[in-house]
Amino acid sequence: METWKEAYLKLQNGSDVRGVALESAVGEEVNLTENIVRDIAMAFAEYLMDKKEDGVLRVGVGHDSRLSAQELKRGVINGLGRRGCRVYDCGLTSTPSMFMSTVLEGFEYDGAVMITASHLPPNRNGLKFFTRDGGLESSDIKAVLERAALISRMNYETEYHRAEDADLTGAYTEYLRNLICKEVNAGDYDHPLEGLHIVIDASNGVSGYFKNVLEPLGASTRGSICMNPDGTFPVHVPNPENEKAMEVLKRAVLAAKADLGVIFDTDGDRAAFVFADGEEVNKDGVIALMAAALSEKYPHTTVVTDSVTSDCLTEFLENRLKMKHHRFKRGYKNVINEAIRLNQEGIETHLAIETSGHGAVKENYFLDDGAYMSVVIISRLAVCLREGRRLEDLTAELKKPAESREVRLRILAPDYKEYGRKILEDFRIFAEQEEKFHIAEPNYEGIRINFQDDEVKGWMLIRMSLHDPILPLNFEADREGGVDVMAERLKPFLERYTELRG
Repeated sequence: METWKEAYLKLQNGSDVRGVALESAVGEEVNLTENIVRDIAMAFAEYLMDKKEDGVLRVGVGHDSRLSAQELKRGVINGLGRRGCRVYDCGLTSTPSMFMSTVLEGFEYDGAVMITASHLPPNRNGLKFFTRDGGLESSDIKAVLERAALISRMNYETEYHRAEDADLTGAYTEYLRNLICKEVNAGDYDHPLEGLHIVIDASNGVSGYFKNVLEPLGASTRGSICMNPDGTFPVHVPNPENEKAMEVLKRAVLAAKADLGVIFDTDGDRAAFVFADGEEVNKDGVIALMAAALSEKYPHTTVVTDSVTSDCLTEFLENRLKMKHHRFKRGYKNVINEAIRLNQEGIETHLAIETSGHGAVKENYFLDDGAYMSVVIISRLAVCLREGRRLEDLTAELKKPAESREVRLRILAPDYKEYGRKILEDFRIFAEQEEKFHIAEPNYEGIRINFQDDEVKGWMLIRMSLHDPILPLNFEADREGGVDVMAERLKPFLERYTELRG
């Protein structure tokens, strides 16, 4: 039987808190309630108290468009209030803006809480925590949840606390507008986007505000879609990696004859794009585009990415842009922290970005922010058009693999982490003995294999999922049918493991 402490600790999802906030048809047990988030908020306040010597703590609270947002916000406000915090209700806003509330002039909160579960199903929700040093690390989240579990065992009377309203989104919108004006530096300084047409897909999340960034600068956002907050996400999954979501944006861009389309996830910390001709720019493409857009400002910089990026991307970054590609682990915090570490070691690193669309730039606090990414790309679009070039030209030399595939194998063993570790250990031995397999080094997650025979050249990556009992296999090949050739070579190895299911 699950203990009270385990009930809190299992809410941890890396550097976030995630749980089931609403009953659903699939019958998942609700484990993230108003009272539970109250306890967690009290624990976060105590975490902040440990870092502040004196004075009243000032903490901001924001949320995305999820149906459970208001209920959980009450819990967070009451928890913070019980610990004597002065609480500011930032309302519907983005995750990046909640971090910015700790550094923006006029706000400068001691801490911030964002209520969101990113692109997960509508019945889920969660919490993200910030100080002016950035988002809390996994170790911090564990400590906060352990403290919350202890708080939950205490008896205290119900108290209700109020928060002061704060127009954070308005302030953040102005901040982004000023960045575009500065970057484009147009003759008409206050209208640098005059004549541009940008279609926005806010995924029925928080990013409908982005039209208020663009329109005062002269851009049209006619034809934008999914702009109203709706926690049922009626049109598509709010995920820039999702094929249907990208197809919906592509159709909208072509129908509007727009210069560019941008899509955000629910809470606005991820983005992807569609060019005027309908070409979808996500995964490797969004990394290449961001790197190209920053290449003049930061020549020869290192770019940190997650582990599933292609060899085509490496070739583009290193041969075309003359940058250094540092392929690291999955997980946006892993990628960002690695970029910070490299800078501390004296290796100039200005971009940390995942294929998921989490992109962070050194000049912007290494904050993963879909809106900031969009500001970089739209500013670059304006400059390109002024110079008689197309935005598409920036990544024209990025090659695409002829075939790519991801297979996700479920691990049935009770101790799935140990089972997965043993598979990876055995696979290294297998790969060293397989003539056509060449282990890629350096490599920081799982085992990456470069494959080449008389017919096929490609690569495969076998790794453990960050949080689930899943063993993902990623393949890319330079010709159609090449993935099957590589998979056939791998099949005898995988058949040894009876606790794996395809």
